[in-house]
Amino acid sequence: MAVVEVRQLQKTFKGKEAVRGLDFDLEQGKVIALLGPNGAGKTTTLRMLSGLLKPTNGTIRFSESSEEEDIRKYIGFLPQYPSFHTWMTGIEFLIYVGQLAHLSKAEAKERADQLLKKVGIADAANRRIGKYSGGMKQRLGIAQAMIHQPQLLMLDEPVSSLDPIGRREVLQLMEELKEQTTILFSTHILGDAEEICDELLLMHNGEILESGPIHELQTKHQTSLLEIITQDNPEMYIERLKSFESVDDCHLEKDKLLVAVNDMDKARTEILQAALQEKWPLIKFELRRTTLEEMFMKVVGG
Repeated sequence: MAVVEVRQLQKTFKGKEAVRGLDFDLEQGKVIALLGPNGAGKTTTLRMLSGLLKPTNGTIRFSESSEEEDIRKYIGFLPQYPSFHTWMTGIEFLIYVGQLAHLSKAEAKERADQLLKKVGIADAANRRIGKYSGGMKQRLGIAQAMIHQPQLLMLDEPVSSLDPIGRREVLQLMEELKEQTTILFSTHILGDAEEICDELLLMHNGEILESGPIHELQTKHQTSLLEIITQDNPEMYIERLKSFESVDDCHLEKDKLLVAVNDMDKARTEILQAALQEKWPLIKFELRRTTLEEMFMKVVGG
Protein backbone atom coordinates (compact mmCIF):
# COMPACT_ATOMS: atom_id res chain seq x y z
CA MET A 1 0.00 0.00 0.00
CA ALA A 2 1.26 3.47 -0.86
CA VAL A 3 1.84 5.67 2.18
CA VAL A 4 2.23 8.74 0.00
CA GLU A 5 1.50 9.54 -3.65
CA VAL A 6 3.39 12.31 -5.41
CA ARG A 7 2.13 13.64 -8.73
CA GLN A 8 3.73 16.23 -11.04
CA LEU A 9 5.76 17.76 -8.19
CA GLN A 10 7.60 20.85 -9.39
CA LYS A 11 9.64 23.63 -7.82
CA THR A 12 10.93 26.71 -9.59
CA PHE A 13 13.38 29.22 -8.13
CA LYS A 14 13.65 32.55 -9.98
CA GLY A 15 12.54 30.98 -13.24
CA LYS A 16 14.82 27.92 -12.93
CA GLU A 17 13.28 24.48 -12.44
CA ALA A 18 14.98 22.71 -9.53
CA VAL A 19 12.45 19.85 -9.52
CA ARG A 20 10.68 18.91 -12.74
CA GLY A 21 7.30 17.19 -12.45
CA LEU A 22 8.09 14.18 -10.24
CA ASP A 23 5.71 11.21 -10.06
CA PHE A 24 6.29 8.43 -7.52
CA ASP A 25 4.70 6.41 -4.71
CA LEU A 26 6.29 5.44 -1.40
CA GLU A 27 5.22 2.00 -0.19
CA GLN A 28 4.62 1.07 3.42
CA GLY A 29 7.48 -0.64 5.32
CA LYS A 30 10.15 0.11 2.72
CA VAL A 31 13.51 1.85 2.83
CA ILE A 32 13.67 4.03 -0.27
CA ALA A 33 16.84 5.81 -1.37
CA LEU A 34 16.53 9.13 -3.17
CA LEU A 35 19.78 8.79 -5.06
CA GLY A 36 21.61 11.41 -7.08
CA PRO A 37 24.62 13.72 -7.25
CA ASN A 38 24.82 17.02 -5.40
CA GLY A 39 22.46 19.50 -7.05
CA ALA A 40 20.09 16.84 -8.37
CA GLY A 41 17.14 18.27 -6.42
CA LYS A 42 17.04 15.76 -3.57
CA THR A 43 16.93 18.23 -0.67
CA THR A 44 14.36 20.42 -2.44
CA THR A 45 12.17 17.34 -2.93
CA LEU A 46 12.45 16.36 0.74
CA ARG A 47 11.68 19.89 1.88
CA MET A 48 8.51 19.90 -0.22
CA LEU A 49 7.48 16.50 1.13
CA SER A 50 8.05 17.70 4.68
CA GLY A 51 5.97 20.84 4.21
CA LEU A 52 8.94 23.17 4.69
CA LEU A 53 8.78 24.32 1.09
CA LYS A 54 5.67 24.99 -0.97
CA PRO A 55 5.65 23.30 -4.40
CA THR A 56 5.25 25.46 -7.48
CA ASN A 57 2.96 22.78 -8.89
CA GLY A 58 1.90 19.24 -8.11
CA THR A 59 0.32 17.28 -5.28
CA ILE A 60 1.52 15.30 -2.26
CA ARG A 61 -1.16 13.00 -0.87
CA PHE A 62 -0.87 10.78 2.21
CA SER A 63 -3.11 7.73 2.27
CA GLU A 64 -4.94 8.80 5.44
CA SER A 65 -5.03 12.56 4.84
CA SER A 66 -7.78 14.72 3.41
CA GLU A 67 -7.03 17.24 0.67
CA GLU A 68 -6.65 20.31 2.88
CA GLU A 69 -5.27 18.57 5.99
CA ASP A 70 -1.98 19.55 7.63
CA ILE A 71 0.30 16.66 6.70
CA ARG A 72 3.02 17.36 9.27
CA LYS A 73 1.62 14.82 11.72
CA TYR A 74 2.33 12.08 9.17
CA ILE A 75 5.97 13.12 8.69
CA GLY A 76 9.21 12.82 10.62
CA PHE A 77 12.15 14.77 9.16
CA LEU A 78 15.86 14.94 9.91
CA PRO A 79 17.69 17.62 7.88
CA GLN A 80 21.25 17.14 6.69
CA TYR A 81 22.58 19.55 9.32
CA PRO A 82 20.32 19.20 12.38
CA SER A 83 20.60 21.66 15.25
CA PHE A 84 20.07 20.85 18.91
CA HIS A 85 19.83 22.76 22.16
CA THR A 86 23.19 21.42 23.31
CA TRP A 87 22.62 22.49 26.91
CA MET A 88 19.68 20.08 27.12
CA THR A 89 20.04 16.39 27.93
CA GLY A 90 18.86 13.84 25.39
CA ILE A 91 15.73 12.99 27.36
CA GLU A 92 14.88 16.67 27.93
CA PHE A 93 15.19 17.37 24.21
CA LEU A 94 12.91 14.49 23.20
CA ILE A 95 10.25 15.47 25.75
CA TYR A 96 10.46 19.04 24.45
CA VAL A 97 9.96 18.07 20.78
CA GLY A 98 7.26 15.59 21.79
CA GLN A 99 5.27 18.38 23.40
CA LEU A 100 5.80 20.51 20.28
CA ALA A 101 4.17 17.64 18.40
CA HIS A 102 1.13 17.97 20.69
CA LEU A 103 1.89 15.01 22.96
CA SER A 104 1.19 15.41 26.64
CA LYS A 105 4.27 15.57 28.88
CA ALA A 106 3.56 12.04 30.14
CA GLU A 107 3.17 10.71 26.57
CA ALA A 108 6.34 12.51 25.46
CA LYS A 109 8.29 11.04 28.40
CA GLU A 110 7.07 7.53 27.65
CA ARG A 111 7.89 7.82 23.94
CA ALA A 112 11.27 9.41 24.70
CA ASP A 113 12.26 6.52 26.97
CA GLN A 114 11.22 4.00 24.32
CA LEU A 115 13.04 5.77 21.51
CA LEU A 116 16.27 6.29 23.43
CA LYS A 117 16.40 2.53 23.90
CA LYS A 118 15.41 1.89 20.29
CA VAL A 119 18.16 4.10 18.87
CA GLY A 120 20.74 2.76 21.30
CA ILE A 121 21.58 5.82 23.42
CA ALA A 122 19.53 5.15 26.57
CA ASP A 123 22.74 5.20 28.63
CA ALA A 124 23.29 8.81 27.52
CA ALA A 125 19.72 9.97 28.24
CA ASN A 126 20.82 12.33 31.03
CA ARG A 127 23.99 13.52 29.32
CA ARG A 128 24.06 16.99 27.75
CA ILE A 129 23.75 16.84 23.95
CA GLY A 130 26.90 18.96 23.63
CA LYS A 131 28.83 15.92 24.86
CA TYR A 132 27.34 13.57 22.25
CA SER A 133 29.42 12.20 19.35
CA GLY A 134 28.32 12.78 15.76
CA GLY A 135 26.76 9.32 15.55
CA MET A 136 24.90 9.83 18.82
CA LYS A 137 23.50 13.14 17.58
CA GLN A 138 22.24 11.48 14.40
CA ARG A 139 20.59 8.78 16.50
CA LEU A 140 18.99 11.47 18.68
CA GLY A 141 17.87 13.31 15.53
CA ILE A 142 16.19 10.17 14.23
CA ALA A 143 14.51 9.71 17.62
CA GLN A 144 13.09 13.24 17.54
CA ALA A 145 11.77 12.63 14.03
CA MET A 146 10.04 9.47 15.29
CA ILE A 147 8.59 10.92 18.52
CA HIS A 148 5.07 11.35 17.12
CA GLN A 149 5.06 7.97 15.30
CA PRO A 150 4.98 9.29 11.72
CA GLN A 151 3.97 7.26 8.69
CA LEU A 152 7.01 8.53 6.77
CA LEU A 153 10.49 9.16 8.14
CA MET A 154 12.64 11.36 5.88
CA LEU A 155 16.40 11.67 6.34
CA ASP A 156 18.51 14.09 4.29
CA GLU A 157 22.05 12.71 3.79
CA PRO A 158 21.92 11.00 7.21
CA VAL A 159 25.46 9.57 7.23
CA SER A 160 27.47 11.84 4.94
CA SER A 161 29.20 13.68 7.81
CA LEU A 162 29.85 10.68 10.04
CA ASP A 163 32.99 8.64 10.64
CA PRO A 164 32.91 4.94 9.61
CA ILE A 165 31.69 3.75 13.03
CA GLY A 166 28.92 6.35 13.26
CA ARG A 167 27.92 5.64 9.67
CA ARG A 168 27.61 1.93 10.35
CA GLU A 169 25.53 2.53 13.49
CA VAL A 170 23.03 4.78 11.69
CA LEU A 171 22.67 2.47 8.67
CA GLN A 172 21.91 -0.46 10.95
CA LEU A 173 19.37 1.64 12.83
CA MET A 174 17.61 2.60 9.60
CA GLU A 175 17.35 -1.08 8.66
CA GLU A 176 15.67 -1.80 12.00
CA LEU A 177 13.28 1.17 11.86
CA LYS A 178 11.59 0.11 8.62
CA GLU A 179 9.58 -2.35 10.74
CA GLN A 180 7.82 0.69 12.23
CA THR A 181 7.65 3.22 9.39
CA THR A 182 8.45 3.93 5.76
CA ILE A 183 11.88 5.54 5.36
CA LEU A 184 12.93 7.86 2.54
CA PHE A 185 16.54 8.99 2.68
CA SER A 186 18.56 11.05 0.27
CA THR A 187 22.17 10.24 -0.49
CA HIS A 188 24.89 10.60 -3.08
CA ILE A 189 26.83 7.69 -1.52
CA LEU A 190 26.01 4.79 -3.81
CA GLY A 191 27.27 2.08 -1.48
CA ASP A 192 24.92 3.14 1.32
CA ALA A 193 21.91 2.97 -0.96
CA GLU A 194 22.93 -0.42 -2.33
CA GLU A 195 23.43 -1.79 1.18
CA ILE A 196 20.12 -1.01 2.88
CA CYS A 197 17.45 0.24 0.48
CA ASP A 198 14.57 -1.81 -0.92
CA GLU A 199 13.72 0.67 -3.66
CA LEU A 200 15.40 3.50 -5.54
CA LEU A 201 14.39 6.87 -6.87
CA LEU A 202 17.28 7.77 -9.15
CA MET A 203 17.35 11.55 -9.60
CA HIS A 204 19.38 13.77 -11.94
CA ASN A 205 18.89 17.42 -12.94
CA GLY A 206 15.55 17.65 -11.10
CA GLU A 207 14.05 14.56 -12.74
CA ILE A 208 13.57 10.95 -11.70
CA LEU A 209 15.23 8.87 -14.39
CA GLU A 210 14.55 5.44 -12.87
CA SER A 211 12.48 4.12 -9.98
CA GLY A 212 11.57 0.75 -8.53
CA PRO A 213 12.93 -2.17 -6.50
CA ILE A 214 16.71 -2.20 -6.54
CA HIS A 215 17.03 -5.79 -7.77
CA GLU A 216 14.66 -5.11 -10.69
CA LEU A 217 16.62 -2.04 -11.76
CA GLN A 218 19.92 -3.91 -11.52
CA THR A 219 18.47 -6.71 -13.64
CA LYS A 220 17.12 -4.20 -16.16
CA HIS A 221 20.56 -2.62 -16.58
CA GLN A 222 22.52 -5.83 -16.19
CA THR A 223 25.61 -5.89 -18.38
CA SER A 224 26.65 -9.09 -20.14
CA LEU A 225 29.89 -9.33 -18.21
CA LEU A 226 31.67 -12.33 -16.72
CA GLU A 227 34.15 -11.98 -13.90
CA ILE A 228 36.98 -14.53 -13.80
CA ILE A 229 39.78 -14.95 -11.25
CA THR A 230 42.57 -17.53 -11.61
CA GLN A 231 45.35 -18.70 -9.32
CA ASP A 232 48.06 -17.91 -11.86
CA ASN A 233 48.76 -14.80 -13.97
CA PRO A 234 45.38 -13.76 -15.44
CA GLU A 235 46.95 -11.87 -18.37
CA MET A 236 47.87 -15.16 -20.03
CA TYR A 237 44.16 -15.88 -20.64
CA ILE A 238 43.16 -12.59 -22.28
CA GLU A 239 43.90 -13.55 -25.88
CA ARG A 240 42.43 -17.02 -25.40
CA LEU A 241 39.18 -15.52 -24.13
CA LYS A 242 39.04 -13.01 -27.00
CA SER A 243 39.21 -15.93 -29.45
CA PHE A 244 35.71 -17.12 -28.60
CA GLU A 245 32.92 -15.95 -30.91
CA SER A 246 30.69 -15.23 -27.93
CA VAL A 247 33.24 -12.80 -26.42
CA ASP A 248 33.34 -9.15 -27.52
CA ASP A 249 36.14 -7.96 -25.28
CA CYS A 250 38.28 -8.90 -22.30
CA HIS A 251 40.40 -6.75 -20.02
CA LEU A 252 42.14 -6.95 -16.70
CA GLU A 253 40.86 -5.00 -13.66
CA LYS A 254 43.34 -5.53 -10.81
CA ASP A 255 43.37 -9.33 -10.45
CA LYS A 256 40.06 -9.90 -12.25
CA LEU A 257 39.38 -10.70 -15.87
CA LEU A 258 36.26 -8.87 -17.04
CA VAL A 259 34.80 -10.55 -20.11
CA ALA A 260 32.15 -8.74 -22.17
CA VAL A 261 30.00 -11.26 -24.06
CA ASN A 262 27.32 -11.14 -26.73
CA ASP A 263 25.67 -14.45 -25.81
CA MET A 264 25.85 -15.29 -22.11
CA ASP A 265 24.71 -18.92 -22.36
CA LYS A 266 27.09 -19.72 -25.20
CA ALA A 267 29.99 -17.88 -23.54
CA ARG A 268 29.48 -19.68 -20.26
CA THR A 269 29.51 -23.08 -22.00
CA GLU A 270 32.51 -22.30 -24.25
CA ILE A 271 34.68 -20.80 -21.54
CA LEU A 272 33.95 -23.46 -18.92
CA GLN A 273 34.63 -26.24 -21.42
CA ALA A 274 37.96 -24.63 -22.32
CA ALA A 275 38.83 -24.11 -18.68
CA LEU A 276 38.12 -27.78 -17.95
CA GLN A 277 40.01 -29.13 -20.95
CA GLU A 278 42.97 -26.78 -20.55
CA LYS A 279 42.97 -27.07 -16.75
CA TRP A 280 42.67 -23.39 -15.89
CA PRO A 281 43.14 -22.89 -12.12
CA LEU A 282 39.83 -21.05 -11.64
CA ILE A 283 39.08 -19.38 -8.34
CA LYS A 284 36.01 -17.45 -9.44
CA PHE A 285 33.71 -17.57 -12.46
CA GLU A 286 30.46 -15.65 -12.25
CA LEU A 287 28.10 -13.26 -13.95
CA ARG A 288 29.06 -9.82 -12.69
CA ARG A 289 26.19 -8.02 -11.01
CA THR A 290 25.63 -4.44 -12.12
CA THR A 291 26.59 -2.07 -9.32
CA LEU A 292 24.61 1.06 -8.55
CA GLU A 293 27.53 3.13 -9.76
CA GLU A 294 27.56 1.36 -13.12
CA MET A 295 23.77 1.63 -13.39
CA PHE A 296 23.78 5.31 -12.47
CA MET A 297 26.50 6.18 -14.97
CA LYS A 298 24.65 4.26 -17.67
CA VAL A 299 21.33 5.99 -16.94
CA VAL A 300 22.70 9.53 -16.80
CA GLY A 301 24.85 8.98 -19.88
CA GLY A 302 28.17 9.10 -18.07
